[in-house]
Amino acid sequence: MLLIRHVPHIGYREVVGPDNGVLRLLRFGTLTLPAGEAFTAETGEDEAVLVLLSGRANVQVDGWTFSGLSRQDVFTERATAVYVPRATQYTVHNEGDGVLELAVCRTPAPVRYEPFLVTPQDVQAREVGRDNWRRSVHDIVVANAEGRVHRIIVGETFNPPGNWSSYPPHKHDTYQPGVEACMEEVYYYRLRPRQGFGLQHIYTADRSLDEAHAVRHGDVFLIPHGYHPVCAAGGYELYYLWLMAGETDRVMIPHDDPAHAWVKQV
Repeated sequence: MLLIRHVPHIGYREVVGPDNGVLRLLRFGTLTLPAGEAFTAETGEDEAVLVLLSGRANVQVDGWTFSGLSRQDVFTERATAVYVPRATQYTVHNEGDGVLELAVCRTPAPVRYEPFLVTPQDVQAREVGRDNWRRSVHDIVVANAEGRVHRIIVGETFNPPGNWSSYPPHKHDTYQPGVEACMEEVYYYRLRPRQGFGLQHIYTADRSLDEAHAVRHGDVFLIPHGYHPVCAAGGYELYYLWLMAGETDRVMIPHDDPAHAWVKQV
């Protein structure tokens, strides 16, 4: 099952665990905390990136304290995130008056690095594409974290209403040095207004995999391989958090579908 529907919850919900049957390297969950509540967990054999989605938080990580973290929502402000190394206990406190929402992104890591904070000023934003496939891409833990993490990559993409992203359709499932990376990926979606939807396509060149899904606020999509373009419905902004991991390195090199790469040349 590639599409996992949103389930409202309080506390931590592991959406993609080690037994998901699709991905080998990525785990993903969401944390929802009412005002005044706290959550404690251990990373075990994984490194983790905690991405603030909305609310105010204080995060304690193995003697480190990251306080005063806040984000109105994903569409209004750039991300704040905390890197938590393997074999580490961490505690998240809701310091606000409303609900606190975080995304917990994880992947196995044999090496233990130091915790660090990614502020909104650290997030690297860029505009990608043009016309109705223009979108904003925010790198949270990408090149800026090289040498400070083992393999995890995390970022966010924002589609204006009606626009495509991951477009021209690209994939990253066959390692070719300097040509294409080999990485799994997970998408976590949000919509504004939240009753909206997007369309997620995933396919391979031989069409042994060829599916399209309506995705809604809070849904999660697993990308083990294949091309995976996504489109926002008219009138609705589409956001997705993306996390990636591979066996070889952290260099993101997507490979465009040759049938559609021509749009870059027009």
